Amino acid sequence: MINFDADKQSAMPQTINYAKTFESFKKLNILVVGDVMIDSYLFGKVERISPEAPVPVVSVESRENRLGGAANVALNIRAMGANPILCSVIGNDTRGEEFINLLNDTVIHTYGLYRSEERVTTTKYRIIGNNTQMLRVDEEVTHPLSQNESDAFSQLVLNILETEQIHCVIFQDYDKGVLTPNIIKAITTKANELNIPTTVDPKKRNFNAYKNVTLFKPNLKELREGLKLDVDFSKIENLENAVSQLQEKQNLRMVLATLSEQGVFISYQTMENGRKSELIPAFKRSIADVSGAGDTVISVASLCLAMNLPVIDVARISNLAGGLVCEYVGVVPVDPAKLLNELNSINL
Repeated sequence: MINFDADKQSAMPQTINYAKTFESFKKLNILVVGDVMIDSYLFGKVERISPEAPVPVVSVESRENRLGGAANVALNIRAMGANPILCSVIGNDTRGEEFINLLNDTVIHTYGLYRSEERVTTTKYRIIGNNTQMLRVDEEVTHPLSQNESDAFSQLVLNILETEQIHCVIFQDYDKGVLTPNIIKAITTKANELNIPTTVDPKKRNFNAYKNVTLFKPNLKELREGLKLDVDFSKIENLENAVSQLQEKQNLRMVLATLSEQGVFISYQTMENGRKSELIPAFKRSIADVSGAGDTVISVASLCLAMNLPVIDVARISNLAGGLVCEYVGVVPVDPAKLLNELNSINL
């Protein structure tokens, strides 16, 4: 564990008008590119064991479908008042129609979706009995897009970048095959040409493919696997060395490493071509569920980056937002009113 004293953490400079900043989010168009899915829930009661096998019988009382994966990032962007443009690949199937309906219900654009004849719409079924998850069933295709579909999807995203005013591009990677090295390179290159910041929430398969991006947000597991390191990250010098190695290797302007209950570690290039870093602890909370916290962190960090806020403020505000959603059971988008209230009341 990384040792720190939250009470001794330096205060955030009170130079930002948070209410005005949040209001300005409404002017932003954020392109979210990555793997999407439906989180499908069956809720019920368990009162007996099946006579067919030693498994519980769940009597279904209700069903619910929720947007998952990169679509949850889009929900966070929408919750904060900005305009998300979601780009992904879904199947030309019934589940694909359900996914589009869910987007329409939340007023998120669908023109960035590519309907595939080769893939199914990723769906994760969770069976909940007596408020306990009994089973999860995944229906998905995880191999990379075929060349034809990769080219078509890449061109769809590039057309949006070229024809619309985009303020930030988020790569939300869940290793389901939508993001490939060629697609990542094409979108990053175009975004850099247009001076649009790029942010990444990586996974193992494409970890090393994200080069020349603005902000890279791995967790400790992803950092260890991506760099093939077996070190003790409880020692701050090991963390600093790993992040420095990552920045040098992939030419990353910023690395925001999430440390779970320990907070976040930010390392960034300075105007003088140097590098600075800071460990930002999490605030003590009643943790109910950490699901979706990473989606919230990358969403809020991207919005702050698009507003050109100072790097340390980007890290601190997104760290606070990620902690807030952990107080709720299930994957939920951040509540901007609660976040704003904490920013105005807590001495960071």
